[in-house]
Amino acid sequence: MRRVMKTLIVAGAMALVFAPMQARADGFVSPWIGTSFGAGSNIDNGRATFGVTAGAMGAGIVGGEVDFGYNPSFFGTKNDFGDNTVIDLMGNLIVGVPIGGTRGAGIRPYVTGGLGLIRSQIDGGTFFDVKSSNNMFGWNAGAGVMGYFAQHVGLRGDVRYMRSFEDTNTGITSIDLNGNQLKFWRASIGVVLR
Repeated sequence: MRRVMKTLIVAGAMALVFAPMQARADGFVSPWIGTSFGAGSNIDNGRATFGVTAGAMGAGIVGGEVDFGYNPSFFGTKNDFGDNTVIDLMGNLIVGVPIGGTRGAGIRPYVTGGLGLIRSQIDGGTFFDVKSSNNMFGWNAGAGVMGYFAQHVGLRGDVRYMRSFEDTNTGITSIDLNGNQLKFWRASIGVVLR
């Protein structure tokens, strides 16, 4: 009897370990390239930007992501501004509907938004001898689509609006949408791996 009990316990434990489990999250990593632009801001439109976004979608339609973007020569050329960059690091809520399911080929249109850090750096150049570095609390909102060719590989297209809370003239933090905050749009495309 003891031998039968041991066999049943071992068999039960092995069945639990090797049994297929329901997927709890649809994780992804997406390295991307894009461009920054924005009417009414002081950026040099059309400058290249790149970064990576990583996150997970629950079995439903809601998930979270971390987005990192690096914008070299954001304000203009090195002759004018020296080395100048804008870096953004955002934690976002993402809401998307998986059309075709969460396995295999399919698409997932989504909206996203959240809060994080926007850091600007200007080292000064030949014509504008201005040096500044600023860490600002900011927000972003956007939309896009992830399209999968197979179970693990696809493409992701995305458009986002980025804006700091800090007024660039006064340094005062506010939510005034008509203020002088650093603001720009970013369009990007990248590979998405899940």
